[in-house]
Amino acid sequence: MAKKLIPMAICYDFDGTLSPGNMQEYGFMNALNQKSATDFWKESNGLACQKQADTIAAYMWLMLNKLAEKKIAPIRKAFQFYGSDVELYAGVEQWFNRINAYARKKGVCLKHYIISSGLKEMIEGTKIAKNFKAIFASSFMYDENGEAFWPAMILNYTSKTQFIFRINKGCEDLTDNTTVNQFISDDKRAVPFANMIYVGDGETDVPCMKMVKLQGGHSVAVYRNGKKGLAKVHHLIKDNRVNTCVPADYRAGKPLEKYIQSVIDKVSADYVVKNQEIN
Repeated sequence: MAKKLIPMAICYDFDGTLSPGNMQEYGFMNALNQKSATDFWKESNGLACQKQADTIAAYMWLMLNKLAEKKIAPIRKAFQFYGSDVELYAGVEQWFNRINAYARKKGVCLKHYIISSGLKEMIEGTKIAKNFKAIFASSFMYDENGEAFWPAMILNYTSKTQFIFRINKGCEDLTDNTTVNQFISDDKRAVPFANMIYVGDGETDVPCMKMVKLQGGHSVAVYRNGKKGLAKVHHLIKDNRVNTCVPADYRAGKPLEKYIQSVIDKVSADYVVKNQEIN
């Protein structure tokens, strides 16, 4: 009989975590013939403030409005095409195979998830989409012509937390509101909280970071731009929101990989110790 692998999950934010910018600032801006995204975000944030709207709902509406002005059909394939141009941090493309291989050596079955306020359809178009067990992100509904017309899902900083529980309980069907809310004993859950890592870059990730850490898992804040970037996230350690802050560098041998490997080692060792105690 094959040895049972230990379940483990890494949950990632996307913008600022796997990519140095917001995903709309690449292919989407090119489609609008805009060289800078500053005006787009200024208009989006202004709209949210004026209408007292959720900032995620505001940017989604504005994306549809801008495409309509350019007479570009807002179809799923178009959004996926825009996603194909999204820039990724150094080492991200090679990260998944390498860290999965390390986990297997430790008897761990490692799965990766996206929990993002960004657009699911664009993430689906990125070079790394195939590496995720599930992509939980904001998304559109599409009409009979295949054109986006209304939000299907809006993920903001607080609503992102429900997906931590969905992964924990093995309830990835977004229409299943029963399983995610019912009591399931810790030993019956798909991925124990202690076997979860959340990787994010800032304020919108705080509820997920805090929850995973409080539940016995590990939260990691990544940053760019050296000491200047570290200064922006270091308070998350002081405020007990994360376990560590490391550069957003996914290459082999860098601090992020070393930390994740250490957590994998711990998950593997804890499983062995627990089973020895039971037996």
